Amino acid sequence: MPQRGANQGPATGPLAGIIVVDLTRVLAGPFCTMLLSDLGARVIKVENPNEGDDSRAYGPFIKGKSGYFIAQNRGKESIALDLKREADRAILHRLLKRADVLIENFRPGTMARLGFGPDELKQLYPQLIFASTSGFGQTGPYADRPAYDIIAQAMGGIMSITGHEGSEPTRVGASIGDLGAGLFTALGIVSALHHRNRSGEGITVDVAMLDSQLALLENAIARYYSTGKAPRPMGARHPSIAPFEAYRTQDSHVVIACGNDSLFRTFCSVIDHAHLAEDPRFATNAKRSENVAQLKETLELFLTEKPTAHWLDLFNRNGIPSAPINDIGQAINDPQVQHRQVVLPVADESVAPLGVAGSPIKFSGFPAATSRPRAPDLDEDRTRILADFP
Repeated sequence: MPQRGANQGPATGPLAGIIVVDLTRVLAGPFCTMLLSDLGARVIKVENPNEGDDSRAYGPFIKGKSGYFIAQNRGKESIALDLKREADRAILHRLLKRADVLIENFRPGTMARLGFGPDELKQLYPQLIFASTSGFGQTGPYADRPAYDIIAQAMGGIMSITGHEGSEPTRVGASIGDLGAGLFTALGIVSALHHRNRSGEGITVDVAMLDSQLALLENAIARYYSTGKAPRPMGARHPSIAPFEAYRTQDSHVVIACGNDSLFRTFCSVIDHAHLAEDPRFATNAKRSENVAQLKETLELFLTEKPTAHWLDLFNRNGIPSAPINDIGQAINDPQVQHRQVVLPVADESVAPLGVAGSPIKFSGFPAATSRPRAPDLDEDRTRILADFP
């Protein structure tokens, strides 16, 4: 069995020995295969011979290299193939003979037109898992439509509940439409591998960005069915828990989250306003949610008397769930984040000191990473890949 390539480092992790042929580009698919790589799989990225993955042209750029591309494609190998050329199609078949997973994010029907559809490949490679990530899935009236993250966010409802009441439509700051689909595809692939281990059968995985976006709406769908009204934006607050939002302090904001009545009573005692827990407007979570505007106004009367650091120290000493609102730099440099090694340097001197986030999953029995492997240049690994897959 071919081993992981040089870009990926030692074959460690629960998916060590799994070979993934990655025909995806931009974000949803590459994010999925990055997760699989972090778990130990060997990921061979098949790219367009001309410019490669579209995201190679996306900023920010570090010494001429795309930070966007590096963040989603570190640890993979690259081979450039034109699947309209017979010779390159033959190379892809060489890879698939030994591969465990093929993942693609072309429009539905594209792979079949190239001769690599799931039905054709199942006949040739019955144990191969064929995974597709697309905007709208492989079936349905919208299956042929193109999609990007903002399309999924808009159609999937999340933009309608994001932002502040009366504000312009607001996209979630991270590409949750793409990332959600990538996460669900990775879960689908791991589940399909488990099924194959029991049955010997390779199956298809069909994940749509739109479906994934709806699956991430938490309780918004339940609220719609229970009230008959579509939920609207609420800023930072929770629709059914209070206090549970950002509150002004003397110098910034503090987030406070009291998920039950007992915790609220403790909170009131800690801030020397125990009487608030007995106020008929605030005595129960249901009442606090009904009177959430009055609750916020009342709390901010005294929260604004002290700086955020004062309140965080008080709340943390007394077990009150609370947090500052960190910017990205503050989040990366937080002592807890540093301790957990969530963000690590990329092992590529040409882009140093670039750091990227990695898998948040920690396993016993596997050593923790101290860096993230570099991203490949276009077609960098052709010689090794062709040697490994004769």
